[in-house]
Amino acid sequence: MSLPLLLVEQAVRIGLIEDLGRAGDITSEAVIPADAVVRCALIARDAGALAGLDFARTAFALIDPSVAFDGLIADAARLQPGDVIANISGNARSILAAERVALNFLGGLSGIASAARGIADAIAHTKARITCTRKTTPGLRFAQKYAVRCGGGANHRFGLDDAILIKDNHVAIAGGIRPALRAAKKSAGHLVKIEIEVDRLEQLAEALDEGVDAVLLDNMSLDQLRAAVRMIDGRAIAEASGRVTPETAPAIAETGVDLISAGWLTHSARVLDIGLDFQGA
Repeated sequence: MSLPLLLVEQAVRIGLIEDLGRAGDITSEAVIPADAVVRCALIARDAGALAGLDFARTAFALIDPSVAFDGLIADAARLQPGDVIANISGNARSILAAERVALNFLGGLSGIASAARGIADAIAHTKARITCTRKTTPGLRFAQKYAVRCGGGANHRFGLDDAILIKDNHVAIAGGIRPALRAAKKSAGHLVKIEIEVDRLEQLAEALDEGVDAVLLDNMSLDQLRAAVRMIDGRAIAEASGRVTPETAPAIAETGVDLISAGWLTHSARVLDIGLDFQGA
């Protein structure tokens, strides 16, 4: 599993420019000999799932192409504390200059992958899949959604332009479920899917009567979700959202929904602790 390197390089370059600032790594230049060479390793300190190895590799390569980066574990692999993810060797100043940006990407994306993996494992006995939302860090949506896939999750739409998702505010402004759906169908191209958010079974009945590709069942109780799945009866994709945690996800999945969406996967997942440990000269 990988991303186009052009996208990866663009994001990493921005991170390095931000970190190096106007004068570069003045600390390393002051205290590390220019010709110092070191060996080090990226090591997992927590259990989880790996994502972002190419981001780390690219950070070192952009600073100094002569730095050797030997990845030992692929993205989407499960990690245990102590696992060596990659061995790195080369100029000490170069490695130190790239270290923080490499670890920021690797730890952040692996944290998202690990969160997704935790829920994917918890609902593996059902047909449901865990999916992310558009609640992402601006500029890094492609990377964070990639990390969700590395953790066994699925991606919701990538932006406002690739699917029609009619939410509660759209419904209110449009004048209701029916007028909103009818207007959407008039506008949508033949390849554009339409999903609508409902929080009551009465709204769901209206949506199904009009016809829709997917229904977002928002903050419904387990009993309501079970009733909604029976009403839908395969006529649309059933997506549940609201109050999703690793503890609540199994019961939600067992109601028979097709998808469970959780915004916190990308906006609040805990960073996975990965360190750069020096092994010697």
